[in-house]
Amino acid sequence: MNKQTIDQVDLAGKRVFIRVDFNVPMTENNTIREETRITAAIPTIRRALDRGGRVILASHFGRPEGKVMPEYSLRPVAERLAQLLGQPVPLAPDCVGSAVEQMVEALQPGQILMLENVRFHAGETKNSPQLADAFARLADVVVNDAFGAAHRAHASNVGIAQRVTPAVAGLLMADEINYFNRAVRQPQRPVAAILGGSKVSTKIAVIERLLAQVDHILIGGAMAFTFFKARGLSVGSSLVEEEMLAVARDAEAKAKERGVALLLPVDAVIAQSITSQESRTVPIDAIPEGWMGLDIGPATVQLFQDALQKAQTIVWNGPMGVFEKPAFAQGTLALANCVAHCSALSVAGGGDTDAALRQAGVAERISFISTGGGAFMELLEGKELPGIAVLSDA
Repeated sequence: MNKQTIDQVDLAGKRVFIRVDFNVPMTENNTIREETRITAAIPTIRRALDRGGRVILASHFGRPEGKVMPEYSLRPVAERLAQLLGQPVPLAPDCVGSAVEQMVEALQPGQILMLENVRFHAGETKNSPQLADAFARLADVVVNDAFGAAHRAHASNVGIAQRVTPAVAGLLMADEINYFNRAVRQPQRPVAAILGGSKVSTKIAVIERLLAQVDHILIGGAMAFTFFKARGLSVGSSLVEEEMLAVARDAEAKAKERGVALLLPVDAVIAQSITSQESRTVPIDAIPEGWMGLDIGPATVQLFQDALQKAQTIVWNGPMGVFEKPAFAQGTLALANCVAHCSALSVAGGGDTDAALRQAGVAERISFISTGGGAFMELLEGKELPGIAVLSDA
């Protein structure tokens, strides 16, 4: 993961093709609902502009399935970026082709052009050689700042980087790599991992990988109930993956064998449904039939907080309950506040985790929040990300 960065290459007068991740959530009125991914890319864009680059921005947006669909145009993003940068950000009519090449050639140092949605071409997600060749004709330097798409081998992040040298990491990408290394590969110990969400099946590869790397694993969310069912406990109508019971038992056995403290909830906030007006807190072994666990209870919050207070490094992916509902948000929000006020290096990843930290009002107190959900998970699983692997070595 020792890759060149934007600060190690000469950009003056060069056509600097920056792959960004502007796949932002939109309202029904086609306005940007949340712009973190745009603001996160601005330091890299400014660096390229300030150093005399002729900047070309490329991004995907939504899933137009290789067709031109006006509702997936990047125009609202280009208009918002122009406001944030304080300079024009014209939107090209396409992301490749002779008209786009002419617009790129007309750029002066310090000017910027945004390409239209790269997924308007079916070849993008197939890493089409023809599309990658067309992207390569636009660039002298490639900068990948789209960590959120780094686990995909697509034409605008991998194909172009195989054709244009140098291909380097942007500032955001470099931060993503550096913080991940500090949290997982060369961490200060003790290390605590918080894992939540609904399914063991989506996290088991992460759990197995972390068992060799951390000192504590704190498991919350609905996935905890698969572990309890595997222990033989009654969990009412809580979500359980029956096919993962043996896997959960095996994970607990491996944790014990390796001396990793795998902590599960000791109490839960339960209700008869997510929309129920009535909820109560019970010990984890006292969930009645017809009731389901929807959040961790206060005793679990205290148990988890005690473990986190000892940590020097904290990695977090997944909420502790259905935090979107106020009745089942307290466990996740309490843990968010705990992590925010710990002295440990804290790295969080995943859209729900990011949303929960912002809901708790503590996002600014987390050392680093990853901009990539799937990419962050694949790194935790120990996978090599093609969008990073293809970059020029330092």
